Amino acid sequence: MGRKFEVRKLSMAKTQGAKVKLYSKYGKEIYVCAKNSGLDPESNLSLRRLMDKAKKDQVPGHVIDKAIDKASGSGGEDYSPARYEGFGPGNCMVIVDCLTDNNNRTYADVRQCFVKTHSKIGGPGAVSHMFDHQAVFSFKGDDEEAVLETLMMADVDVADIECEDGTMTVYAPHTEYFKARSALLAENADIEFDLDEITFVPQTHTEISEEDLPAFEKFLDMLDDCDDVQNVYHNAELAD
Repeated sequence: MGRKFEVRKLSMAKTQGAKVKLYSKYGKEIYVCAKNSGLDPESNLSLRRLMDKAKKDQVPGHVIDKAIDKASGSGGEDYSPARYEGFGPGNCMVIVDCLTDNNNRTYADVRQCFVKTHSKIGGPGAVSHMFDHQAVFSFKGDDEEAVLETLMMADVDVADIECEDGTMTVYAPHTEYFKARSALLAENADIEFDLDEITFVPQTHTEISEEDLPAFEKFLDMLDDCDDVQNVYHNAELAD
């Protein structure tokens, strides 16, 4: 096995404004998850995953608590997921995941990000078939066979395992996330994950030339400025 994996999502700058956006996006996602599937992270595993991820990204506890408290009340905002796909600058493939209370507004905002960078938004399924929706775990280690045996003993459907420079990367279908994570922790309770998430892994990559780079960066910045955008996945690879 062996396929180099890079996280291809928007990287958040360490500015105060970016932190506020990050807190807002986590707060919205935690609120929706708690409201739809229960407030108890012990029984709502998706909520527990979000809370752990938020803490790892240094989201303050009061932001998490406020989102859960808000979900416990009646009424409140009614957010729904929305996914948009298309081709960004340099013809790279892009998936944009949103949470919105107004689909028309969100579509218009995301569409403008494509239009103003001479990109093309497509319909559902336009590019997602070229990505694998996977659980990805990365941690220190070099015994690929031992990790594979641990996961197989737990009946985890492993898609791939990579070992490179003392780092193990495990890929599994996104539906196997909790089973795979529990198996790895059961084998080594002190394991520290460098990467622990459900993401879209591109099957192929598109090289972005220096000429297309400014438009690509503008495209990502514009999407980052959209309040309803939660995550952006792409297959872009910068030219050497």
